[in-house]
Amino acid sequence: MAKVKKKTSKTFTLKMVMNCVEHRLGGKRHLNLGFKELSTVPNCIQKVCDMHEVNLSRNLIRKVPDFIDHFVTIKVLDLHSNYLETLPVTIGRLQNLQVLNLCNNRLTALPCEVGMLWNLHTLYLGLNHLEALPGSIVSLKELRHIDLSDNRFTRVPFCLSRLKELETVNLDRNPILPDQTQILEYVLPEGFHLVKARLLCKSCLKRCQDQKGAVNLRW
Repeated sequence: MAKVKKKTSKTFTLKMVMNCVEHRLGGKRHLNLGFKELSTVPNCIQKVCDMHEVNLSRNLIRKVPDFIDHFVTIKVLDLHSNYLETLPVTIGRLQNLQVLNLCNNRLTALPCEVGMLWNLHTLYLGLNHLEALPGSIVSLKELRHIDLSDNRFTRVPFCLSRLKELETVNLDRNPILPDQTQILEYVLPEGFHLVKARLLCKSCLKRCQDQKGAVNLRW
């Protein structure tokens, strides 16, 4: 009987990584390793840590290595659609980060060090297994958008009430308890309203979209 060949993880050399570096306007460099069948983050990417954006999405990655903190200049880190169950505490050292995409993973909790990402304005956490947020989230004073959809929240995270710059919060498809449905109204910043866009006429929809920061449109 012929032996079945075991499928191995794709190995990336430094040369291959360099071929995935995209140069964009303003001298910005983007490392695009998305959809490369990677089960681990290649060690050799430490040689190209001076990046504006790092894309490791749609792979088979189960662990973010501690050396992620070498990428101190990055503004965007995309890890969506992997198999992550935890994040390293070193994630908190990426203090220039503005966008963090962790959607569609297997996260059950976030490290407290996420609260050190002081410049973060967009955090995607949809399609995970989260039941709560760390209290350190209140330190994200620049956070504008947070996606918590398709998780396991039974209560509206109270820490959201401390984030005065929030513009959009998505808690769709969570098992929010009935007595929590009204809490969202006063947990969110003053002047913030939840609106289902599909229920609005075109005129009202346009008016809401013009009121930036005052309305969260949910589809």
